[in-house]
Amino acid sequence: MTTPLKGIHHSAYRCRDAEETRAFYEDVLGLPLAAVVQEEKEPGSGVPNPFVHLFFRMPDGNFIAFFDAPGTVKDGDFKLVHGFDRHVAFEADDEVTLLAWCDRLNGAGVPCFGPIDHGFVKSVYFADPNGLPLEITARVAAHDAILAEDAKTAHATIAAWSARKAAERAA
Repeated sequence: MTTPLKGIHHSAYRCRDAEETRAFYEDVLGLPLAAVVQEEKEPGSGVPNPFVHLFFRMPDGNFIAFFDAPGTVKDGDFKLVHGFDRHVAFEADDEVTLLAWCDRLNGAGVPCFGPIDHGFVKSVYFADPNGLPLEITARVAAHDAILAEDAKTAHATIAAWSARKAAERAA
């Protein structure tokens, strides 16, 4: 049997401009630029497509990464998307730190709203210069207990949701 995956090394997204993205993630969010890979061709296919791939180190050792590949940019690539489509949620130590981040972002001219209480976490929301929705969460004291209780009915909840969607489509 294959051993379980141990975590996420990095999540990668397209960026509009490498320096603009570096300034936001390093100077505003405080994530150090750990590496930049520059290539002239796409790995695997060998298709000519000059790009840089930026990696910002998270305190837990994982990374958030971006591709600046100007030759393949399409209209709409950097429009703000709905958070349901995709978003990245960072984690703060506690609610005090969460609120300090909200103040820091707003002070840096990055509109940030919240906190929103989701029961198991409280969150603030903002976006990066590339239109990627971002979130910072802080776990509530009962976080693990709330998730453990939810896990007991999670499969049944999905089954009921799937049945509801099927019935709505049939109607």
